[in-house]
Amino acid sequence: MMQLSGPTLAPASGGAAREVVLLLHGLGADGNDLIGLAPYFAQHLPHAAFAAPNAPFPCDMAPYGYQWFSLQDRTPAMMLAGIQAAAPLLDAYIDALLEEHGLGDDRLAFVGFSQGTMMSLHVAPRREREAAGVVGFSGALLAGDRLAGDLRSRPPILLVHGDADPVVPFEALRVASAGLAAAGLPVKVERRPGLGHSIDEPGIRLATDFLVERFGG
Repeated sequence: MMQLSGPTLAPASGGAAREVVLLLHGLGADGNDLIGLAPYFAQHLPHAAFAAPNAPFPCDMAPYGYQWFSLQDRTPAMMLAGIQAAAPLLDAYIDALLEEHGLGDDRLAFVGFSQGTMMSLHVAPRREREAAGVVGFSGALLAGDRLAGDLRSRPPILLVHGDADPVVPFEALRVASAGLAAAGLPVKVERRPGLGHSIDEPGIRLATDFLVERFGG
């Protein structure tokens, strides 16, 4: 099986990791895109290690960067097939990462952006052991109708989305929230007025507060 890799950041405390934050980038980017968030989070999570794996496949819509799955064909069936192909690779990476730090899923949080949010919302609830939480920026829930049947855990979820997003429509926030709630997952949502397809400082603060709370303060 292909093995994922990407940039990591050790705990700011200099000691052993007590938590792991997994940062999953969007289409056409790489792990360096989101590892830049780690120093912000680390100010309030000094014992957290951060890992931002590159997605497994070269982006087929840009001359550089990576993708978790292709968006050339955006029919639900094709996107589901793509995310199902990438999920085992991400699960294997997570298992190795947690083993490396001697931690369980209860000390793991997902932070995704765009396609990375789609991966997070697919993988986290399907893992056997419940993660500490999931933060999803500017993303969507794929195959929400299948989630209840596939569910193995119910990690708390925070979704943050700009209402001026031209890439992933703001309506995706409502659809994702409804789908997650219908499957019994605790979900909070935050609308960012005037924000496009990006992450802003208020969103980072919301995510930080959520992570601190989920890791027990």
